[in-house]
Amino acid sequence: MFRSFVAALLLGIALLIAPAVLAHDSWISRGSFKNPAGEWCCGEGDCFVIQGVTTSSSGYVLPDVGEVVPFSEAMPSPDGAYWRCKRTDGSRRCFFAPPPNT
Repeated sequence: MFRSFVAALLLGIALLIAPAVLAHDSWISRGSFKNPAGEWCCGEGDCFVIQGVTTSSSGYVLPDVGEVVPFSEAMPSPDGAYWRCKRTDGSRRCFFAPPPNT
């Protein structure tokens, strides 16, 4: 019975960890993208799809984050989604946007 409990516990832990590992193994990490400062875009669990992005004359408006990313700082997103990669302090490391007219 104790072995069954330990096996179930380990399986539960593995299922909780797997999504983070799979998310980290994305096109961003495989592409070895760097920002203009030379930092790697993708660290462990720091890149996320951003919903509700709009544009203004200043750039991409990220309402959930309360940030405007200048057009010149956006990198092309080959999967058609908006992605924001953050540092441990929450500041933006990289931003990916779909190419225009997609």
